[in-house]
Amino acid sequence: MEKSQIWLAFGTLALLLASALADDVVVLTEENFDGKVGQDRGALVEFYAPWYGHCKKLSPEYEKLGASFKKAKSVLIGKVDCDEHKSVCSKYGVQGYPTIQWLPKGSLEPKKFEGPRTAEALAEFVNTEGVELAECRLMPNPHPQRFTKVACCFTGTNVKIAALPSNVVVLNADNFAQSWVGFLRGVATVKNLAPTYEKVVTAFKTEEDVVIANLDADKHKDLAEKYGVSGYPTLKFFPKNNKSGEDYNGGRDLDDFVSFINETCGTSRDGKGQLTSKAGILSSLDAHVKDFVAAGNEEKKAVFSKIEGEAEKLKGSTESFPVAGCQVWKDILESCLEKGADYPKKESERLQRMLDKSISPAKADEFTLKKNILSTFI
Repeated sequence: MEKSQIWLAFGTLALLLASALADDVVVLTEENFDGKVGQDRGALVEFYAPWYGHCKKLSPEYEKLGASFKKAKSVLIGKVDCDEHKSVCSKYGVQGYPTIQWLPKGSLEPKKFEGPRTAEALAEFVNTEGVELAECRLMPNPHPQRFTKVACCFTGTNVKIAALPSNVVVLNADNFAQSWVGFLRGVATVKNLAPTYEKVVTAFKTEEDVVIANLDADKHKDLAEKYGVSGYPTLKFFPKNNKSGEDYNGGRDLDDFVSFINETCGTSRDGKGQLTSKAGILSSLDAHVKDFVAAGNEEKKAVFSKIEGEAEKLKGSTESFPVAGCQVWKDILESCLEKGADYPKKESERLQRMLDKSISPAKADEFTLKKNILSTFI
């Protein structure tokens, strides 16, 4: 079965340069707040509610700030989800969202940020608040009877907001013929979509058959005209081997895009790019799995052959059941026969402990796929 490929276009290139990854902002919780804030560096903390409009609007600016201060050892840029960690937000007197506070090095006495909620204004605030007196020295003075000459040294940051490269594939007249695209243009609605569009790219960056792209309709008017683009932004979906394209008329939140791509391309990703609990699961095998679990040792071998055959037929049929998924099914069935009925539960618990550690995205996919399939045997 052919795999689907998606190309969604996005507006002018300059808009894409200022995106940052949320990983550069430290996620603070009830468990780690006191260990990270008020210690050996100053901290700027956003107290937010993920559902609130002003918090959503601030998110790309705050992520940009986090990326720019990533290498500044004397400053921490963090955030607290007040829905999840109410006690922390209550402790710091948070009554509205977002609330942004500066907590100096070695102190838990906050200073509220009252300026514009832009990355540039926040950076200026952090640079100013982060200044510390390092030392002062008496200097030679030709007129000691009149005054004492002292030289003081200050430390701090002077971080400027970095312009970061976009992960969106940029299309033009030269590479368009080998690709599938959609179109947008540099208007206000395009600017608003830019941060979300970058997050969609990040969520599907490990999916080789899902590509997110853009074409600047101002620079390539002939291509925009060819595909009937008359308003901006315009989003189009191009299944593999279909260069006609289909208009995308769905919602423009991250979850909307992720759901659409999963449904049309057979993927199983969430907004953070992690495999969902559906990856690797095949409802067509449910009955066979139940028979396998209920069967005696000799009967299990016969059911094993049935499941193996069905999995082989479905191998590579969708992104949610890749070729590798077929081998995982076989390995699990063989281990169940060899290690007994307790194997699925024990192995699932072991995999969860691994997933709770810091591991590569590839390993996370591998363990999640196996854990999902194991869940059908428990």
